[in-house]
Amino acid sequence: MKNRKINRTNFQEHLRQYRRTLPWITLKELLFIALCTIPYALTVNQLLVPHSIVGGGVTGLCEIIYFATKTYVPIWLSSALINVLLLVLAAITVGWRYAARTVWGVLWLTIWLKVIPIAPVPLLTDSFMAVVVGGLFTGCFLGICFLNNGSTGGTDIIAMMVNKYHHLPMGRVLMASDLVIISSAFFLPAIQAAGTQGAIEKILFGLTYTFMQSTAVDWVMNRMRQSVQFMIFTQKPDEIADAIITQAHRGCTMLEAEGGYNKQPMKVVTTIARSYESATIFRLVRAIDPNAFVSQSQVRGVFGQGFDPMTNGK
Repeated sequence: MKNRKINRTNFQEHLRQYRRTLPWITLKELLFIALCTIPYALTVNQLLVPHSIVGGGVTGLCEIIYFATKTYVPIWLSSALINVLLLVLAAITVGWRYAARTVWGVLWLTIWLKVIPIAPVPLLTDSFMAVVVGGLFTGCFLGICFLNNGSTGGTDIIAMMVNKYHHLPMGRVLMASDLVIISSAFFLPAIQAAGTQGAIEKILFGLTYTFMQSTAVDWVMNRMRQSVQFMIFTQKPDEIADAIITQAHRGCTMLEAEGGYNKQPMKVVTTIARSYESATIFRLVRAIDPNAFVSQSQVRGVFGQGFDPMTNGK
């Protein structure tokens, strides 16, 4: 009974510490989401629309409406209306928790699409460079937005709803919806004005933009979350463990092991760190025990103290 009371006390103390840090985490995430939607709106209004290139997602659908109505319906307005409709559907089908996290990103994306003007002359005159730079630019910042539990809504909501009822992979649903939206731009008068060959090129430019954007998103998310796990077989486990804790500022675990050849008992030091901290750990091990045997492996995601927080959706 006594041990149970101590464990409950420790749990309550950890819970209080988490609640104290939660407002700061939330404010930081909200700030990142608001700032990371700026490059998205900037790319659409300053690169894609001036070149008459339609990207994927709801923003691409809004571009189609913008061109079809001869600029009568602004992109920010159609984006707000479509996303509100999708958010209502998501709240009904997926749940209010997901919809609430998405409202903030949709709100700021709508604001930036309205505030940032559509350029009469594109920032980059070459269409191919515009879609490559724009895709990488928006993809990197969208990756940061996603890492901070943000979302810009759009076809992500559709994919979420389809996945719930039909269990189709979200990536496949997103790819199909983007392909339909971009391909349908072929029939717009603004696209047809460039001729059949020019219209096909613009469709290919739109697909290139979407590919570059998704590639950049994956790269940023994998890069930021990439961690490594060390297993250190050494005759000086205590010294190496102390060095990792005090100098690398990472926790570690001591595992009891036995040599397969000499049957001698030994301890294995295991720790997890960020990829950029690998050099520090190798330097510490080499300085303490040059004969140590070290195994390093990639870890896709680590959640908990010192790494990514375990929040909703992870």
